[in-house]
Amino acid sequence: QVQLVESGGGLVQAGGSLRLSCTVSGLTFDDYAMGWLRQAPGKEREWVSSIMWSGSRPRYANSVQGRFTISRDNAKNTLYLQMNSLKPEDTAMYYCAALEGGNWPNYQYKYRGQGTQVTVSS
Repeated sequence: QVQLVESGGGLVQAGGSLRLSCTVSGLTFDDYAMGWLRQAPGKEREWVSSIMWSGSRPRYANSVQGRFTISRDNAKNTLYLQMNSLKPEDTAMYYCAALEGGNWPNYQYKYRGQGTQVTVSS
């Protein structure tokens, strides 16, 4: 059974930081490129960041470029998203996903976690 479990979300003031983690089981983690996507109420889903199986070619949405950093530890089957200088507009449910196809920023995912809520207060 494939499981992607996100953690690390919470309530933070604008300008603060959070580090999201996604622990993966039930699949060969380093077979997959991985990504983070987010969705806020009333807004379209947005791919935030992605990373290749090797940890190369990180990609970022323009809205988070320079503030967020994606990384992975294949030995720990874990994906990370370091989020700095958070803004109220970053408030959303954040999901990690194992990518199946497509190209940035229109990926298809094969598996997705249940999400972790990030709320940034002004």
